[in-house]
Amino acid sequence: MSDLKKPVIGFTCGDINGIGLELIIKSLSDTRINELCTPVVFANSKCINFYKKTIGEINFAYSPVKDKTRLNQKQINLFSSWDEEVNINPGQLDEQNGKYAFLSLQNAVDALKEAWIDGIVTLPIHKKTIQSEQFQYSGHTPYLRDAFGRKDVLMLLVADNMRVAVVTEHVPVKEIANHISTEVIMGKLQLLNESLKKDFGIDKPKIAVLGLNPHAGDEGLIGDEEEKIIKPAIRQAKQKGMLCFGPYSADAFFARGQYSRFDAVLAMYHDQGLIPFKSLATGDGVNFSAGLPIVRTSPDHGTAFDIAGKNKADAASTLESLYKCIDILRSRREYTEAHKNPVKRTSEKVIGNVDEEVKDDAES
Repeated sequence: MSDLKKPVIGFTCGDINGIGLELIIKSLSDTRINELCTPVVFANSKCINFYKKTIGEINFAYSPVKDKTRLNQKQINLFSSWDEEVNINPGQLDEQNGKYAFLSLQNAVDALKEAWIDGIVTLPIHKKTIQSEQFQYSGHTPYLRDAFGRKDVLMLLVADNMRVAVVTEHVPVKEIANHISTEVIMGKLQLLNESLKKDFGIDKPKIAVLGLNPHAGDEGLIGDEEEKIIKPAIRQAKQKGMLCFGPYSADAFFARGQYSRFDAVLAMYHDQGLIPFKSLATGDGVNFSAGLPIVRTSPDHGTAFDIAGKNKADAASTLESLYKCIDILRSRREYTEAHKNPVKRTSEKVIGNVDEEVKDDAES
């Protein structure tokens, strides 16, 4: 494994007709990045050079790498994930291109398993074109769950002022309730609690849990999931020593800024968590897959076909994903060292504070 003082970070290219490669080039063009990490891009030279030309004058030099033991520590490394000729048509939906997005991801996962890279930043895939016999998933997170043999993982969105996780990810709205149970919520709370400690350095994380229904069910008047499913999960979490509170009505919770009193929020479904996150988060959001043995981050946006190849993509979220990947690797190392020697435990780092007496009833 590489020296974590300067970790080796892999970048997957995502859909080659999207903005992924443009974002990689823009993000890594600042030579100071090489002081923080050794980047390895999983793509191929033709695709890199194509998008370099669409950007124009930019300081992006790379070294082709075939021998994983001989990475260039002072430059970007390009690991060729395929050799065949590829037609690049920015902004076009192409069923063939999912193959290359998958090859890039597969090579990065292999590198993680072989421990010659320490973490990955994944650029956006198109969830339809990437489908194949090898990839039958709704996104990166469930694929990585199976690739690393985990029973469950957690999609966690991270920004300067908030962290929001979701119980269900890419599930049709009409099916959400069928995917929610006390056991499932409890599992997500355990993953979130552990991640906040290990990955973010928070000794006693405080977690808010949202309800599923409007007004958090109004004590059973508008759906009974809160009474029968969510509240029992919160009680179980408390019995295990977790500081979990709720269920809260999602609209009032975010409108009143209550998220600032917690270290993280667990939403029941994708839009319930991601709409307020993308509306209220300060700084640039990062998608982090909690519960994996490796560190994977990603910008919190999609392939953006509408601006692909036009030199309009903003690399801020990709850069923040890189910084967050490095930060989490460091936090994990510190956590491991601290728990080997409790005297060296670091001080608690918390987003906001929760009063000792936190209102535990659903907000209307």
